[in-house]
Amino acid sequence: MAQTEDQSDNAAQTVAGDGAVVENDATEADNGADDTVEDTSGEADDAADIDDEDSDDDSDEDDDEDDEDRLVEEGEIAGDYLEQLLDVLDFDGDIDLDVDGDRAVVSIDGGDDLTKLVGRKGEVLDALQELTRLAVQQATGERSRLMLDIARWRSDRRDRLARLGREVAERVLASGEREALDPMTPFERKIVHDAVAVVDGVVSESEGAEPKRRVVVLPS
Repeated sequence: MAQTEDQSDNAAQTVAGDGAVVENDATEADNGADDTVEDTSGEADDAADIDDEDSDDDSDEDDDEDDEDRLVEEGEIAGDYLEQLLDVLDFDGDIDLDVDGDRAVVSIDGGDDLTKLVGRKGEVLDALQELTRLAVQQATGERSRLMLDIARWRSDRRDRLARLGREVAERVLASGEREALDPMTPFERKIVHDAVAVVDGVVSESEGAEPKRRVVVLPS
C-alpha cells in the first residue's frame, strides 16, 4: 500500500509538471417583355437565395466537422496522457474515447485499482480531470471542457442523481412543501434540474453560494 501511495505521489508530480506549463451550457416589347425581365430577375434572386442558404448549410456542416475533429483530437491527447499516468502507477485500465455534444469524453474502466483515482466523493477524479484538461490545453493552445470518468463513477452518479431528482419532485408534488437537497457541483445540480423538469407541478432552483450551493424543489 505504501508503494502505491509513493507511486501516486510520483504520478501527481509528473502530471503537475506537465500541466504547470499552462497557468491557469445557426446559425422577382410590350408588357410581356417587362414580365419576362421581372420573372428572370425573380428567378435569379431565388437562385441567389438558394445558393446563399446552401452556402450557409455547407458552412455550418464544415463548422460541425471542424468542431468534432477538434474534440476527437482532444480525446486522443487526453488518452495518451492518461495512459502514461496509468503506466507510472502500474494500474490496469481500458481507455475509451468518445464525443458527447460539445465536449470530448474519456472513460477509464476495467482495473481493480481505479477507484483510488476517484476518491470517496470524486474529489481525486475532479483533480485528475482538471490536470488532463491542462495537458490538452498545453498541446492545443485552447481551453478544454473534456470530461473524464473513471470506473463509471460519473455515469453511476448521474443515474443516482436523476433518480433522486424524480423522487424529490414526486414528494414535493404530493406534500406541497419545498425540499432542499445537499450541496452539489454545477454538473450535479444540472442533472437534478433536468430530472425535476419532467415532472409537472414542481420547479427547481439553486440557492446559496459555492461550494454550498444546492438545489431546492418547490411546488409551481
